[in-house]
Amino acid sequence: MNSYDFEAPLLDGTVQPLADYRGKVLLIVNVASYCGLTPQYTGLEALYRHYAEQGLVVLGFPCNQFSNQEPDDAEAIGAFCTKNYGVSFPIFAKIEVNGPGAHPLYDYLKREQKGFLGSESIKWNFTKFLVNREGVVVRRFAPTDSPEQIEPELVALLQAA
Repeated sequence: MNSYDFEAPLLDGTVQPLADYRGKVLLIVNVASYCGLTPQYTGLEALYRHYAEQGLVVLGFPCNQFSNQEPDDAEAIGAFCTKNYGVSFPIFAKIEVNGPGAHPLYDYLKREQKGFLGSESIKWNFTKFLVNREGVVVRRFAPTDSPEQIEPELVALLQAA
């Protein structure tokens, strides 16, 4: 099993198989519109625009499990991302990342790369998972790790091809 074995609906409801990203480096992030870390959208979009031709795809998964910081519907989430941050990378429909309703992709990601002190749960918005071109989850980053901080590891994966 790897990251390509999952699928999820995009904001418009279209089901997106992650297998369509086979051979790409993925940066999977649970996002929120009303979080103190929301400005990370700027850095995520910059990474995506700069490295997309080299095989990077950023995947945003809105989640409302942390202090009600993503309460909006799909249309509002999409408008917010576009208007405020010019987001052009794929944004998926809102999901849960923890608990019995967690999306299977996130159950997988959390098992593959545990957090601080071996914890599996996602602690906050903007937790990031870096996935290599073979679909293997190679690193988990804390919400406070900025896109700029993780860029060197991302570049190393892109150049490993």
